[in-house]
Amino acid sequence: MKLLSALFILMLAVGCTRVVSEDLGIEERGGIVAFEAEQFVKQEHTTQRAWRLTTADAVPEIQPDGDGPHVAGASGGAYLEILPDTRRTNADKLVAGENFTNEPGTMAVLSYRVRFTTPGRYHVWARVYSTGGEDNGLHVGLDGQWPESGRRWQTIKKNAWEWDSRQRTDAVHVGVPGQLYLDIPTPGEHVVQIAMREDGFELDKLLLTNDPNYVPEGTGPPARAEK
Repeated sequence: MKLLSALFILMLAVGCTRVVSEDLGIEERGGIVAFEAEQFVKQEHTTQRAWRLTTADAVPEIQPDGDGPHVAGASGGAYLEILPDTRRTNADKLVAGENFTNEPGTMAVLSYRVRFTTPGRYHVWARVYSTGGEDNGLHVGLDGQWPESGRRWQTIKKNAWEWDSRQRTDAVHVGVPGQLYLDIPTPGEHVVQIAMREDGFELDKLLLTNDPNYVPEGTGPPARAEK
């Protein structure tokens, strides 16, 4: 696993959007599963934007990127960011299909293989770092489907690594807490997917829990992944 992690860092640092192995599996136990953003098994739809890895030793050279690295406090000392980042505030031009998309699954899509023992409704938490008003949203899907309950993940927390789980709606632009979730239909392996909504989004870690009252703290529980 240490060798695999090292290869992840090496390949992503040089701008590669593939992964070393498609056999990396993540396990849910007791109704909760946590995993690092960089533990994806596949990245797709990277023509316009792609998730890039940042560590203390490897910072993407892709421009524009309106803010510096935020490695301090990141779980495992690494995180992903969607680059390039051309829209950070409402004053910057919105270009649909380039720096923004409200159609989930069409841009910068990450896939994670997760083995569930307990089916049911899982609330989706993400640990993110947001600096601008237009770099705080993404989409969540399952097995190639993008249900309404997984669209428009949103946070209003700024300038620190923070956990959040809320959904932006037409009535509540800051997001409704507890409304962002995936329904896992059966035990077994499923593919959890993350897709771009806004460029510049910085993602450290993901957590799914079937407890609607659970709130992660710090870097959250450890990730469980096996090859």
